[in-house]
Amino acid sequence: MTSHAQRFDKLSRLLGEWQSLWRSVPFHQHTPDWATTHPALFEAAMRLDDAGLEELRDDDPYVSVVSLARHPLAEYLPLDQLAALCEVPTVSTPRSSLPASWGVHVGGRKWRQIEAFVPHVPCDPGAHLVEWCAGKGHLARALSSLHHQAVTALEWQPALCRDGKQLAARQGARVTMVEQDVMATSAADRLSASSQLVALHACGDLHVRLLALAAERGAGVTLAPCCYQRTAAAHYRPLSTMGRALVERDGLVLPRDTLALAVQETVTAPRQVRRQRRRNSAWRLAFDLLQRQSRDVDSYLPVPSLAYGRMPPTLAEFCAWAAERKGVTLPVRIDWAALEARGWQRQAEVERLEVVRQLFRRPLELWLVLDRVLMLEEAGYRVSLGTFCQRQLTPRNLLIQAVPHGEYQASTTRGAP
Repeated sequence: MTSHAQRFDKLSRLLGEWQSLWRSVPFHQHTPDWATTHPALFEAAMRLDDAGLEELRDDDPYVSVVSLARHPLAEYLPLDQLAALCEVPTVSTPRSSLPASWGVHVGGRKWRQIEAFVPHVPCDPGAHLVEWCAGKGHLARALSSLHHQAVTALEWQPALCRDGKQLAARQGARVTMVEQDVMATSAADRLSASSQLVALHACGDLHVRLLALAAERGAGVTLAPCCYQRTAAAHYRPLSTMGRALVERDGLVLPRDTLALAVQETVTAPRQVRRQRRRNSAWRLAFDLLQRQSRDVDSYLPVPSLAYGRMPPTLAEFCAWAAERKGVTLPVRIDWAALEARGWQRQAEVERLEVVRQLFRRPLELWLVLDRVLMLEEAGYRVSLGTFCQRQLTPRNLLIQAVPHGEYQASTTRGAP
């Protein structure tokens, strides 16, 4: 069986070798730098038809041998090697069907994620369950109700703590909402060796903090990490000693923005939302063409994002808004129909080049998760890695379960005949 360290090592070599492809951002570059070093791949990507693109958007080539074999770019990339390294077992704990009443006040998809997640949280007698970054304590209430145990829920926003306290009282769940900034020094005082830290999709530095304090206190961990790019550091610094050595060996460059690739997947978004996103993207690309011409500077100019539903109704109004935000003076006369057509043309090009980049999304995510796994193993934990649900429920379905070495030895001794 391939160890976590062996998988980490092999993934790092491949990511280092092919990083010119996955670090390139098609949205920012009209022609990626790798087009000259991999011309056949570039031409094959640009030949992808619309029907093929739609299928690729809804498919993950690493989920089955069939998907991998039929991928139109398979002959140009090491997809078979990446697929083998991306094989992660499903966590074997059977899924429980929780009473629907427990999920009141929780969004449908979020509740299904909680329902899939909670059976994997170990609840040994004497364990102190702690939900990290709890929000309103939805996960904590499910854990308390399922395992008939008290749960401490740490959340820094007072309003969410108040709401969580009311919901727990209403449902009779033994949950204590604690107003706590988990990044503060005082967070360590909430934990001990008997703690079982639990987090479903804690973001970036928040789950890194969880791992650091767990290792310091010898607490157990059940974690589904998310949003690796939400970090204060401009460049990623691996958490494990092995990770730092691999970055040096393989020349991996991991600026914060590049980490966002690991979570760029839209299988959970409704089609209407995805269509809206495509139009917004085409308009942003149209403005990009316009601002390059207006400034006489051939480089990408970032434009602030807008919340869903707040996009201006026409391209002309959007460009006026973007130009005002970025201090760009637009030409007096603009052929808006022609500009929008060019924006959609650029969108088509970007989508085809993103197919190449997205093939490295799961490998990069797994590399980041393995860095967390190796950090815990280096700290003396027994660590397992698996998926707790199907990617259609959430693409962030990787689950880290870590038991301190001494606790693992004790539990196996107790269970011995």
